[in-house]
Amino acid sequence: MINKHKGSTFDSFLLEENLLEEADVTAIKRVIAYQLEQAMKKSHISKSELAIRMHTSRSALERLFDPSNTSITLHTLIKAAHALGKKLHVSFA
Repeated sequence: MINKHKGSTFDSFLLEENLLEEADVTAIKRVIAYQLEQAMKKSHISKSELAIRMHTSRSALERLFDPSNTSITLHTLIKAAHALGKKLHVSFA
């Protein structure tokens, strides 16, 4: 059978529209926020407690979980990981 729906991929569409990088950044930020939330649940740590452990304000911590705020630093990620008793691992695929 012939596939009549052949064409470009969604990634190639985003690339053509100059949206691929922005979509990747937002997706990665959502994954980071999700992983942090899961680690907090597993350790029974509230956002207020995490903010205290990171030596930051609750509002600064909220930016870490905001998917539209993609200007997150490695320093902030490392502080969050350490506050949860974790290590940060970054890799290129």
